[in-house]
Amino acid sequence: MRIDKFLKVSRVLKRRAVAKELADHQRININGKAAKPSATVEANDIVDIIFGHRKLTIKVLEVMDHPRKKDAPMMYEILSETYIKEEITEENT
Repeated sequence: MRIDKFLKVSRVLKRRAVAKELADHQRININGKAAKPSATVEANDIVDIIFGHRKLTIKVLEVMDHPRKKDAPMMYEILSETYIKEEITEENT
């Protein structure tokens, strides 16, 4: 399954367009490599997502095409969630 579709159907992200945009800006990695929106994701893959001031690392447990809302959390396991502080530079002041 495509990574943008997986993130949408698993309800990690609300919209597929947001997942596509993150991938286009190299903010999604699959097993340590930058992923395009069309990159394939499979069970046991490790996915890093950076959005806003947050970095989320998940492990793909199962890939389902049309999961129900209650089944979506069973598709992945959250390995870590960290908050990234924005560095203050002269441009931001």
